[in-house]
Amino acid sequence: MEVILRQDIPELGQRGDIVTVKDGYARNYLLPRKLAMAATPGNRKQVADMKAAVARRDATEKASAELLAEQLAAVTLTIPARAGESDQLFGSVTSMDIAAALEAKGFSIDKRKVLLDEPIKTIGEYPVPLRLHRDLTATVKVNVTREE
Repeated sequence: MEVILRQDIPELGQRGDIVTVKDGYARNYLLPRKLAMAATPGNRKQVADMKAAVARRDATEKASAELLAEQLAAVTLTIPARAGESDQLFGSVTSMDIAAALEAKGFSIDKRKVLLDEPIKTIGEYPVPLRLHRDLTATVKVNVTREE
């Protein structure tokens, strides 16, 4: 039986794929849980239209993310922090601090999009990647200075 997947299913396919499965698997598992729908001509056309709409929306999101990446390339953030004699910070600079500094500069970036492996714990200049789109990562310079 051919079905159109409504969700990504491991080992079977991605959302919108048309797959052939055994009748019992489709009737007893996929269809009752609304994980798939029957591959009728009307449903096939509906899925094709949805895929086209998703592709258009994705293209506009990527274009706006590229524009934002160009603007962020010129930005250098200065974050003052309390530090000891050996340039070791008393606390740390986290992705939340970087997102707040970006917000102060006029960029609305969610803290989950700041790809900081571990918090910054020493004074210095660091390149910090930002995930703006699933295919696009921008880098912003973060300069951690001693607080006066």
